[in-house]
Amino acid sequence: MSYTGQVINGVVVLDPPVRLPEGANVRVEVLANNSVDDSSLTTNLLQWAGGGRDLPADLAENHDHYLHGLDKR
Repeated sequence: MSYTGQVINGVVVLDPPVRLPEGANVRVEVLANNSVDDSSLTTNLLQWAGGGRDLPADLAENHDHYLHGLDKR
């Protein structure tokens, strides 16, 4: 059996309404998600782009040294 529906207020609502037995195992698969707007994530991440100035040349290799004081590699 296969049913379709929407998520409304965080609850999956099937079309037409279906009564499934309590405890029934179900699988939910997102068919299309056009409502997700990742532009806010992109905007938030871009505010940090190019912000690293005057960083040590070996930062990638020795980040634990600079963050946590461990010995350099």
